[in-house]
Amino acid sequence: MLAVRKVRRKLRMGTICSPNPSGTKTSSEVCNADWMASLPPHLHNVPLSNLAIPGSHDSFSYWVDEKSPVGPDQTAAIKRLARISLVKKLMKKWSVTQNLTFREQLEAGIRYFDLRVSSKPGDADQEIYFIHGLFGIKVWDGLMEIDSFLTQHPQEIVFLDFNHFYAMDEAHHKRLVLRIQEAFGNKLCSACSVDSMTLRALWEKKCQVLIFYHCPFYKQYPFLWPGKKIPAPWANTTSVRKLILFLETTLSERAPRGSFHVSQAILTPRVKTIARGLVGGLKNTLVHSKDWNSHGPPLLSQEGI
Repeated sequence: MLAVRKVRRKLRMGTICSPNPSGTKTSSEVCNADWMASLPPHLHNVPLSNLAIPGSHDSFSYWVDEKSPVGPDQTAAIKRLARISLVKKLMKKWSVTQNLTFREQLEAGIRYFDLRVSSKPGDADQEIYFIHGLFGIKVWDGLMEIDSFLTQHPQEIVFLDFNHFYAMDEAHHKRLVLRIQEAFGNKLCSACSVDSMTLRALWEKKCQVLIFYHCPFYKQYPFLWPGKKIPAPWANTTSVRKLILFLETTLSERAPRGSFHVSQAILTPRVKTIARGLVGGLKNTLVHSKDWNSHGPPLLSQEGI
């Protein structure tokens, strides 16, 4: 989630809905699919870095392919173990972090996407895939799904954070960037001053997509924002108490101007965590843990920081 400096959220997220044929919404219902367009006018000129924007972790991992090779983001030991068919089934339980597609996440109000990508060994067409232990869908398919939503919701803005690249040489990067250009075209927002990025400024330019690229390759394209403009400090803990302390500390220490900031409200399993909950998987071991259920909801329901 993109975090903010001392700004209260002015919009309570309502039910997920799609615009009705008349294009109007009842006063009692806020449509998450158009929440940016529904913000009050006085927030239209507030820098986006000062708005609380919901995001998802490993956003693409709602589906992974058990039949594909293990990803290059895994160790050699895991790759050897994965020759046993049961291992990939267990990996899937720890690789899937979402249960909504890109479209469904967008309709629910998600606007920041955490993206990790890779080439696939032996893939003749040189496509780029999403990756989290196992390969996900093609990046192209995901981009087209996002673009389709944006075309139907012209005042919604998304942040696509390409922060991990695996088994990618210069040719792969060029192919990925070409895919990004083909998918979004004039919707892409050129890198500029973070503090000048407001909803009104983007609406006037009809720009809807900010691409962050954590690789020196960004220097070759004006629409690729450097990764340093969107730091995402990582708590790397299974403890909810430690996570909350980390989030409070890093948010208070964030740069006052010149960059966005991602608050990763996520728990990260350790080797012993996975060993204890091997069959149960990520969802049952961490997401539904007593520790999270007792401390997590208050963290996620905070309105102001």
